[in-house]
Amino acid sequence: MADTAISAHGAHTEFAPPVAFERPDFEIVPRTGLLMLAVPLVLLIVAIAVNKLWPLMFLHVVGGATWTVIDLFLGFVLGPIIGRLSIPARVEFTTRLMPKMVLIMPTAVIVTLAAGWQLSTHLGTNLTGYSLHGWVVASYIVVGVMAVIALGLLEPANIAVLTEMKKPRPNPEVIERLMKRFIYTAGATGLMQVATLVIMTRLATA
Repeated sequence: MADTAISAHGAHTEFAPPVAFERPDFEIVPRTGLLMLAVPLVLLIVAIAVNKLWPLMFLHVVGGATWTVIDLFLGFVLGPIIGRLSIPARVEFTTRLMPKMVLIMPTAVIVTLAAGWQLSTHLGTNLTGYSLHGWVVASYIVVGVMAVIALGLLEPANIAVLTEMKKPRPNPEVIERLMKRFIYTAGATGLMQVATLVIMTRLATA
């Protein structure tokens, strides 16, 4: 979205470099959010240490629900909305949402996986002798792929968008390309979350 520069004689046009545009001041990693997210991580450590059923189940369900809702909401609700916003509105929305996602997404993934593994160990469902062990392995595969996508694609794209927007002259094409990657990847993991829900309900009703 470079501005069009017209020569003095009006004979030709050329595209100027990306120009600076107004955007709210923001932190790529909100410092106040770090203190808030320390709470679930401390609770996770305590739950694993005491190895009791209820806290492990609680953290696994809450973490998994948070992860699922974020993926589905970003991919199928916010994605189409963001694509139709004007540039200023998109910038305003992105600078308010994405820094929070830098903290929320990794925390949800870590809590879900760690509490889930400890819960499976506590119940013995990760042992080969468990009657539905195949379903458990399938859940490990699906969740493992989602974790790699979340931490290896979503998170880097998120940070790259914010880093680009911090520059004096952000490149809108780069931002749009990274945002598309973020939204499409969230949508793909949202579909995988449906498979996870099928597996989890099968195990819960066994």
